[in-house]
Amino acid sequence: MLNIRLFSLCSLFLISSFAAASPLDVKVKTIDGRKTTLGATKPKVVLIVNTASKCGFTRQYEGLQALHKKYGKKGLLIAGFPCNQFGGQEPGTESDIKAFCKTNYDVSFPMFSKIEVNGEKRHPLYEALAGKKSPHAGDIGWNFEKFLINADGKIIARFNSGVEPTSADVTEKIEKLVK
Repeated sequence: MLNIRLFSLCSLFLISSFAAASPLDVKVKTIDGRKTTLGATKPKVVLIVNTASKCGFTRQYEGLQALHKKYGKKGLLIAGFPCNQFGGQEPGTESDIKAFCKTNYDVSFPMFSKIEVNGEKRHPLYEALAGKKSPHAGDIGWNFEKFLINADGKIIARFNSGVEPTSADVTEKIEKLVK
């Protein structure tokens, strides 16, 4: 009996150690310092974006907010993660970032604490999104790269910084998932 239990425990450990972490289960911290996960609100779809306040793509906050207004009640969660790794374009504190987003773009979708998306200090969320075990592996190229995740935590698409949030490429995929 003991051997069967031990075998079961070992099997469970091995299976769980090889399973890739779902981006929806990774612990994150809101811009106000509250710990949570992206899956906590049971969204149908999550669009994860690394953001910056002083970037040529910063205007994409408008498109992200438009998506939030259009699809938020249908189950879309926009999740903004400030990052200062690209040209020092997000130098402010969390309170600076929050004020900038509200004042300049009336952002009402969730923003999270500043993180690193590449390198040795890469946040576990971005390890799940772009690490070696991801179907969309590879370093983040710049600010405002986007990852579309379904309700099961599967990465559906990765969009580079030049893809506008309200482009047909993005909205068509969102619309299929929020139905």
